Amino acid sequence: MNDERSAAEPAAAALASVHAAGDDDGVRNLFEARGWTDGLPITPPTPERVAAAVEAAVMEPGQVLGVETVRGRAITAEKAAINAVMAGCRPRDFAVVAAVVEAMCDPAFLLHGATSSTGGCAVLIVVNGPIRRELGMTGTFNALGGADRASLAIGRTVRLILRNLLGVRPGELDRSTLGHPGKLGYCLAEDEEGSPWPSLAAERGAPDATSTVTVFAAGAPRQIMNEWTTDPEPILDTIAAEMRANLLHYSIWAGNHCLVLPPQLRDRLAGAGWSKADIREYLHQQARVRRGDWERVGKAAVVSAANRNQEYPALQSPDDLLIVAAGGPAGGFAAVIPPWFGNKSRAVTAGVGFCLEC
Repeated sequence: MNDERSAAEPAAAALASVHAAGDDDGVRNLFEARGWTDGLPITPPTPERVAAAVEAAVMEPGQVLGVETVRGRAITAEKAAINAVMAGCRPRDFAVVAAVVEAMCDPAFLLHGATSSTGGCAVLIVVNGPIRRELGMTGTFNALGGADRASLAIGRTVRLILRNLLGVRPGELDRSTLGHPGKLGYCLAEDEEGSPWPSLAAERGAPDATSTVTVFAAGAPRQIMNEWTTDPEPILDTIAAEMRANLLHYSIWAGNHCLVLPPQLRDRLAGAGWSKADIREYLHQQARVRRGDWERVGKAAVVSAANRNQEYPALQSPDDLLIVAAGGPAGGFAAVIPPWFGNKSRAVTAGVGFCLEC
């Protein structure tokens, strides 16, 4: 079931190989022995289950969903579906998985770099549109902690696809020094019904009543809290402070950031008349540091008289900020999700069951 070609071999859209085992435990033992699992229990990917997933997405088994551009590795619908079944996806979940693969293989995402770097990022997936309700994705309580079956299974599928089809295993192609728990699964649905603003998908050009996924090479979520004001500026100042902290403690390079806003804070912002565009503009101006600020955090070695006043914004432009409405109703919380390596990798949006760029 896995792709055992060497890195030097060309891409192929061949169908998956078939392996036999006596029972479900035999399948699990076989897959574990060959390094095809992530250590968690799997659903045996029988031909019938895999075919059901491919058919539910109205695809052919050999259909190429995307090609990892550095080594030319092709990911077919059948091979992706094998990993989706293993991860616990239902047939109807697979259309979302297919769109995620398409988005990840966009050259702008820089899949090879993002998944092999020592920086240890994970693939954050944001799901928008009617497919959320069809799959029972909630986008409210515990939005970043495995809120529902589809979010968990789709997120885990991505990790298995990277592992089994692209060789992204710890200590092999995956050179993460630490990684973070999002590597096990990093998927959430936007709470569009509870949001006063246009969805992320709408802002990124998706037609009405369509479903999309947006993928982002992301660090771990950094939770903030401000319950002591109803004014937009101080709320956003707390968020900007967290973005600046990432510039100082991790990487000084600007790129996409994702801001996950639960109802309490987004209602206060919207109630004061602030739009997503207003939030992006404010944070673009406030979330920035100077090179000299690195002296205070142990990085004086890279500060000089010539560069100490050079300014570094977290966002190259306001549009770099992805604002997602999600989370439970109580608490003045939000999450800042920083980028893996500035603008080296860009967030990419793809349609579920349709071509967004066509």
